[in-house]
Amino acid sequence: MSEQGKQVARVAALVAGGAVIGAGLGLLFAPQTGAETRREIGRYARKTQIHATRWSRAIQSGVKDVVERGKVLVQKREQPPRIEAA
Repeated sequence: MSEQGKQVARVAALVAGGAVIGAGLGLLFAPQTGAETRREIGRYARKTQIHATRWSRAIQSGVKDVVERGKVLVQKREQPPRIEAA
């Protein structure tokens, strides 16, 4: 990896670390009780899981469609050309 690539990776790691620390501090100083915060985190996790499941199913369906189209194209290319008499 080049020196510039290493520096970009280092900056990205610092930004991600800062985001995690900021989120943690936000939870610590939130104006609600721990039970309310845990409940909201649970709701967010369930919503995220639902969205991820839907997204993965859509991706899976798209990949299956592309594979099937590829199979059809390969089969068409493998068939010898038909010559018809006039």
